Amino acid sequence: MPEKKKFGTFAGVFTPSILTILGVIMYMRLGWVVGNSGLFGTIAIIFIAHIIAVTTGLSVSSVATDKKIGAGGIYYVLSRSMGIPIGGSIGIAIFVGTAFSISLYLIGFSESFNEYLGLGMTTNDFRITASFALLSLTILALISTTVALRTQFFILSAIIVSIISILFGSTDFAPETVNLLPTEDSVPLEVVFAIFFPAVTGFTAGIAMSGDLKDPKTSIPIGTLMAIGVGLIVYLILALFLAFAVSPEILVSDYNILMKIALFAPAVVAGIWGATLSSAIGGILGGPRILQAMSQDLVTPKIFGKGKGANDEPVNALLLVFVIAEIGILIGELDVIARLVSMFYLTAYGFINICYFLESWANPDFQPTFKIKRWIGLVGFLACFAVMFKLDMLAMMVALAVIGGLYFGLQRKEVKLQSNDVWRSVWENIVNKGLKMIDAQNDENSNWNPNIILFSGQSDHQKYLLELGKTVSGRTGIVTNFKLIVDNTDDKPLKRAEQVVTDENFQELGIFARQLKVTNIYDGITNIASTFGFSGVEPNTIMMGWPKGLENSKEYSKMTQTLLHLDYNLLYLDFDQDTKFGSYNSVDLWWRETDSKNAEMMLNIARFIIASPRWNNPKIRVLFVNNNNVDNALVEEKISALVEDLRVKVVIKIINNAVEQKAFYDIIEEESSSTDLTLVGIPNFRIEKQAEFVLKTNHLFETIGSTLLVKAANNFNVLELDFIQESGEDEPI
Repeated sequence: MPEKKKFGTFAGVFTPSILTILGVIMYMRLGWVVGNSGLFGTIAIIFIAHIIAVTTGLSVSSVATDKKIGAGGIYYVLSRSMGIPIGGSIGIAIFVGTAFSISLYLIGFSESFNEYLGLGMTTNDFRITASFALLSLTILALISTTVALRTQFFILSAIIVSIISILFGSTDFAPETVNLLPTEDSVPLEVVFAIFFPAVTGFTAGIAMSGDLKDPKTSIPIGTLMAIGVGLIVYLILALFLAFAVSPEILVSDYNILMKIALFAPAVVAGIWGATLSSAIGGILGGPRILQAMSQDLVTPKIFGKGKGANDEPVNALLLVFVIAEIGILIGELDVIARLVSMFYLTAYGFINICYFLESWANPDFQPTFKIKRWIGLVGFLACFAVMFKLDMLAMMVALAVIGGLYFGLQRKEVKLQSNDVWRSVWENIVNKGLKMIDAQNDENSNWNPNIILFSGQSDHQKYLLELGKTVSGRTGIVTNFKLIVDNTDDKPLKRAEQVVTDENFQELGIFARQLKVTNIYDGITNIASTFGFSGVEPNTIMMGWPKGLENSKEYSKMTQTLLHLDYNLLYLDFDQDTKFGSYNSVDLWWRETDSKNAEMMLNIARFIIASPRWNNPKIRVLFVNNNNVDNALVEEKISALVEDLRVKVVIKIINNAVEQKAFYDIIEEESSSTDLTLVGIPNFRIEKQAEFVLKTNHLFETIGSTLLVKAANNFNVLELDFIQESGEDEPI
């Protein structure tokens, strides 16, 4: 197989870029821009447009020198940096913009061609001429890319001669005074900018040829920035010349004034035709290569990824470009097409700049040989969207909606590449900085943000424990479920990849899941509680099912002591398999005399339950047992004040028990037998009385529904009711 032809910086990047930059807008609309905007307005437009072009050119050049650049130009760079969804959606936008830009150049060519040869000057006449030109250039591209690129050198020479001829031309049309600012009857500057902006988008023509370059990492930065710089100088010189050499009235009304003032008119004609046709060739060569690269990544249909010949020419993709360009030609209005092309390119350039900014900020592996300041990308991103907003807010919203639709569509296709995705680095960087900030803050008296270690086991009601764990954690809390596998035969731990559990139940609830081999369940829980977590997001809560039948277990007793010593919040769920969580609309919080810390934790849990979409605006009751014959109004007033501080809407019920002195659990049985979820604080008791506590609690659970037992850690505030004396340990239950 013959070796594929490769091009250098000048032929492969600079020449196609500069020919597109010095194209139809320069010859056919720069005079109109000067006439409407005045000299100062035109200079401002040129500089603003070039701020976007320069920042984008710098950004894409830097990214291009970090990675191996393949075919597809900007699409390839974005997809390998930010992933297929963004790379593909922006790639499609650039592809469509490139295809429509061909229409722009050929309609401009038709305006000049028809007037010079005395042909028809109607819109339909322009359409016919442009269609013939499109067909001819497409055939040329099919014959040989090399031939098409070589014609550019002759065209570049013609453009240079035409510019010299213009600058040394006639001054018969010179104004009496130079128009520095726009007049009242001028076209608004934002409209003028939208029509001018495609003039500076030409630098993407060279980048699109990345797959045909000998050394993309060297050629793209040098060729792109040289083309942008030369284009800026030429536009400023011509704007100054036109402002002094031609009156604004003629500039606004005569699109072909450059031919009339030139020293040698045929040179300008050759320049116009050469520039417009070569710009169209740039789009015809570059557009199909973008589509071909996307199709090879399965972003677009595979049929457009197929090439022919030694150079893998994208014939099928070229035919689609032909169709889109012909649609643009049928629009027939150069100014309309220019505004359409501007919006596509501005959207794409904005994302190119933010791509560089994110890469340089977040990706530790980003090591470009062409280094620029990080803020350049951010400035380019903000400039693009500020200009889009000013030009046409509705069009900007439509463009973003289209890009967003493509993005989510590609996400659903789940097209993946074996390449780095900058978003992972972005999130890692954000998490890293966030953890440092959290770790540096003093968390005394701060709101409880649950970070739960959950041991859900493998029971039939596991999903309800997972569901409640996620509910209790609130919107920002973290839940990590551990599955403990008892294995006394093999002392080798599971490999790290095997420890990660990917299960639909966990993913749907947003719960992290791990599995570990242990020789003993209780030792496993103790070890995890002692070691899991890291600075900033240390776990603060242990949640598991209620341990029925373990009241006499010494191992369980030892584990409980350790968890209390570590000062974890403890949550034990006794799940009623018959009633489950009922209708999800009633919750009882039992506040006993020694529940000063447990009470605050239960009220926080109530806040999270209210906010959960699973619980339908539940009725929350706070039940307080008055064992000391204190005035009920006083008790309710103090509880209301405490509840109000935590912003929880509850119903308070005071139960008088000073005379009857019923056991606490007996009162719960009477009041909460039909409640969907009951929260009860775990009292302080000596560890040797654990068995008695467990037995009595088991008996309670036989008569009420699902119950969450709560033991708050020491970091919770004491919700002190002044009229109650703390009884310390061993409160009767």
